Amino acid sequence: GVGVYLGLLKSCKQMNEKVPRELTKLYGSLSEEQQLNRDLAELLVGSRLLLVPEFDALLVKHLQGPRFAHALELAVQLIRQCVVAKPVVSPLEMAGTLDVLSKVASRPGAPEAIQQLIERVRSMFPAKDAMKAPPGAVPARKGESDGLRQRVIMLFDEWTRIIDAPAGMKYHASFAQQVQQSGFLKDDETVEHMFGILTEICVAHCLSSASGAGQGQFSFVAVDALSRLIVMLSRFVGERGASGMSVRAGLLARALSAATTVLHRHASERNIAFNSRPYFRLFAGILHELSIPDPQLDSSNFAVLTAFAGLLQATQPSRVPVFCFAWLELVSHRHFMPKLLLAPNQKGWSLLERLLTAILRFMEPQLRNAELSDPIRLLYRGVLRVLLVLLHDFPEFLCDHHFMLCDAIPSSCVQMRNLVLSAFPRNMRLPDPFTPNLKVDLLPEISQAPRIVVDAGAAIGDTQLRADIDKYLKSRMPATLLQDLKSHFLYSPTDAAANGCRYNMHLINAVVLYIGMQAIQQLHNKTSQLPVQVNQGVPMEIFLWLVAELDPEGRYMFLSSVANQLRYPNNHTHYYSCVLLYLFSESSQELVKEQITRVLLERLIVNRPHPWGLLITFIELIKNPRYSFWSHSFTRCAPEIERLFESVARSCMGATKPGEEDLTSKIAASTASA
Repeated sequence: GVGVYLGLLKSCKQMNEKVPRELTKLYGSLSEEQQLNRDLAELLVGSRLLLVPEFDALLVKHLQGPRFAHALELAVQLIRQCVVAKPVVSPLEMAGTLDVLSKVASRPGAPEAIQQLIERVRSMFPAKDAMKAPPGAVPARKGESDGLRQRVIMLFDEWTRIIDAPAGMKYHASFAQQVQQSGFLKDDETVEHMFGILTEICVAHCLSSASGAGQGQFSFVAVDALSRLIVMLSRFVGERGASGMSVRAGLLARALSAATTVLHRHASERNIAFNSRPYFRLFAGILHELSIPDPQLDSSNFAVLTAFAGLLQATQPSRVPVFCFAWLELVSHRHFMPKLLLAPNQKGWSLLERLLTAILRFMEPQLRNAELSDPIRLLYRGVLRVLLVLLHDFPEFLCDHHFMLCDAIPSSCVQMRNLVLSAFPRNMRLPDPFTPNLKVDLLPEISQAPRIVVDAGAAIGDTQLRADIDKYLKSRMPATLLQDLKSHFLYSPTDAAANGCRYNMHLINAVVLYIGMQAIQQLHNKTSQLPVQVNQGVPMEIFLWLVAELDPEGRYMFLSSVANQLRYPNNHTHYYSCVLLYLFSESSQELVKEQITRVLLERLIVNRPHPWGLLITFIELIKNPRYSFWSHSFTRCAPEIERLFESVARSCMGATKPGEEDLTSKIAASTASA
């Protein structure tokens, strides 16, 4: 009779997945005596007609209640029959009961049968020392129960048994359901706690696998298993389809947040002894798993990219310096950076800009004086290569975000800045700057405005200063603005000591761009094409005053800021080129002319690429008799300087002597390669 009813219930379960839930509710309404009936419980649990995690919670209550003895007998029988002898139930599903039995077995005078049973359960897990950290390597944190940690370890051991099983997706879905039913995903705090424990265990295992204080060959078995577990759970939680996407992406974000917290703690505790390899492997493994197309969740989803950008923002070099090399590798990862840049509507561009400026600002104190240690030199080369990739594959990104990137690049990094400024849209064909009698102002592209994503007015920061500039551009009032600008440009003594210079380069960059954009707008309000002469109007008066009144340090920064706008053909490049040439011709100070020449020349004598606007400005300066360039004494101040100018001049004039280096071909090639 019992077998017939059991068969009927199994048939009902096959037709309706809700049967186990309803039976579990019915079982919970029975009397305590009926609930603790060993035969009934074994039949229902062994046939999986009950939700085992909920039954486990009910049994734990009995084990903690007045009918402890009966409940203990039932618990021992169920574990022996359904977990050990005939493993139809995962130890993870009975984690609460096993936790209580473990405590009972550890008491003095505990029954030997219970001790043996617990040892048998533990021996079921892979004797994969690969998955276990050495004793004491991962102590329990304050407020963390041994029971929770044990349940998490059991979960991970169970995962490692099925991770590569045939028909893996079927097992993965079942495992994800078990994890949910066990309460590990019930709230954000529990999720982060679980992944935090797993991160600690896997990192400890990885580090302990190498011989001798982090040296030797590492085993990444546990770390790889964790990365796959994170992605698997992120794909199986929530409702199927787009409706559950936010839940799945949210779980991934919390897992990354938990790993980030552990990384921060370990970096703080271990300092220079910190080893970033396990964390890099973990995050790179997650990126690799997410690169596999999946309708539920993959790296084409912008929420996934945002979660990773948040991870990288939280672990940026200024916060975790010992992670900087792994960090840069993750930023430029083939499964992250290209997908971030290819996200719809360029939504990912601002995220990448913030990441790149973060590492540039981190390196700035070391790069400022060009005295590089070996690690910083290596990091600099890495950043340079990332920018080269962007110049080749995503030049529009560098075009749009050139202001913020150049604002973060130290003035000493001429080649890096040239690389950013050499970018031009892929649909544009650059005119040859060495074309004889090139009429720049007649080029069709020269009247078009470039795309600038930064708000130059907001970049000024001081709203009152911006308001005063706007008023001065319209009415030349307040009369004190020019002096005010000079005082605003200067750092306080404390800030000057911290920044290694007296002038606020960020403010100078913002003011130069803002005033120039206002000037270009005024010129276009009068005529449809940008005129060659830009020497009239308040903006030029401001520039003339600054170049005359600033000291050499401030003037160099101002001129460098102007030169940062010499890029591909557009109306900004044309305007600022005219500004530099006009400042050269109108200045009565030889030092000003020399500094303008220095700013242009130092950008030309470094390795390619060279910005198109820089080339046409310098060629115009040395070829046009209006500027009398060769009459100035600074072109002949030393034999090597004189030879340098003559060589550059010959390349620009197209009169190269036999046997001498043809700089024309070099510079032209650099422009074409950009």
